[in-house]
Amino acid sequence: MSDALTLEEQEGLAHRNATRIERCNLRNFALEKAAQIEFRGVTKLYGPIAAVDNPSLTVHRGEFLTILGPSGSGKTTTLMLLAGFVAPNTGDILIGGKSVAAVPSYRRDQGIVFQSYALFPHLSVRRNLEFPLEMRGIKFTERAKRVERILKRVRLNDLGDRMPSQLSGGQQQRVALARALIADPPILLLDEPLGALDRNLREQMQVELKGLHKEFGITTVCVTHDQDEALTLSDRIIVMREGRIEEADAPEVLYDRPATRFVAKFLGEANIIEDSGFKIHSDTTQPSGTLPMLRPERICIAAPAAPKRADADQRQYVTGTVADMIYAGPLRKYHVHVGSSLFVVREHVASGQQIFRSGDEVRLEWLRSDVRFVAT
Repeated sequence: MSDALTLEEQEGLAHRNATRIERCNLRNFALEKAAQIEFRGVTKLYGPIAAVDNPSLTVHRGEFLTILGPSGSGKTTTLMLLAGFVAPNTGDILIGGKSVAAVPSYRRDQGIVFQSYALFPHLSVRRNLEFPLEMRGIKFTERAKRVERILKRVRLNDLGDRMPSQLSGGQQQRVALARALIADPPILLLDEPLGALDRNLREQMQVELKGLHKEFGITTVCVTHDQDEALTLSDRIIVMREGRIEEADAPEVLYDRPATRFVAKFLGEANIIEDSGFKIHSDTTQPSGTLPMLRPERICIAAPAAPKRADADQRQYVTGTVADMIYAGPLRKYHVHVGSSLFVVREHVASGQQIFRSGDEVRLEWLRSDVRFVAT
C-alpha cells in the first residue's frame, strides 16, 4: 500500500492545518488581550475617608496604563494597593486571575520604580542591579550576564562601578528602571517616575520609557500628575476623582472627546462655554445636561477684516477683545473676551504671523465639527 496522499487527502490536511493555525493565532490574540490585573469593587478607608472608593478596573497584558488625577484623588493609593503595600478594606485584586489581596508585597512578582529611585546608596550601580537577582537565588554567572546586558540596554555600561551619588538624576532614573526590569517581572509599577527630573530630561526619559515598554512588552501601571507625560506614554489613561474613576479611555479619546467637564479641564486646557451671550453652532445636536467645549488649539485668531477661509460655511466666527498675550517659545497663548466669556486660544509661532496685544479687536473662528459637548 502506498504512503502517498491523494490530492483530496492533501487538501484536507492543508485545510485542517490552516484551521489549527488560525485557532492558535486567535488563542494567542485573546491571551495578549487577557486581563492581567483586575480590581473588583476595591475600597480603601483611612478612618472615615475613602481614599479609594469602589473602583473596578482591568489592565490587559502588555498594556501601559496611566492613573492620572489631582492630589487626593486616590491614584497613589490605587498603586500601593496593587503593589501590596496597603490592603483593601473591601473588594478583591487579581493578578493573572488569582487573588492577591492578602499576598504581601515581597511575594508579588513586580518591578517597582519610585520617584525617589530608592537606590541603595552604599552599593555600586552593578551591585544595585545584582541585588534583586541574588534575592531570587540566581547563580553568580547568570547574574553577571543579566547585569551587563541591562547596563548596555540603558546605556550605562561604563558606569557599573559608580555609586548612586556619583550619577546624575537621569542616570539614577535609568538604574532604577534597570533594577525593576532585570528580573523580567510580568508587571512594572511606576510611582511618579519622572517627577524629580527637569523638563528636558523628563522628555528624554519619556522616550526611553516608551522604548523600554515596547521592547520588554511588560504590563505597566504608572501614576503621575503630569498630563503631558500621561498622554505621551499611555495606551490608556484612567482619570480619578475623589477615590473614584471619572473616565478611562485611550489618550486621544480622553483629550479630544472627554465625557465630563472635569476631565476636559484636568487633561489640558479647555474652553467650557456657558452664559456667553451667543449660540454655539455644532454639526451635532447638543445633549441635555451638557456644555459646549473647544480646545484652545482648535480656535484660530485673526484681524476682524482678514479674508475668510474657503470653508467659511463650515465655521463659526465671533469677535472679541484681547485681554492678554503670553509668549511661550513655540506657542502664543491669547486670552480673549468674547461677550461674557474668556476664551483661551493657542497657536504655534510661525514667521509672518500677526501678533495681537492687549486691547486689540480680533476675530476668532473654529470648525463647527470641532465643538464637543461635556457633561456638567
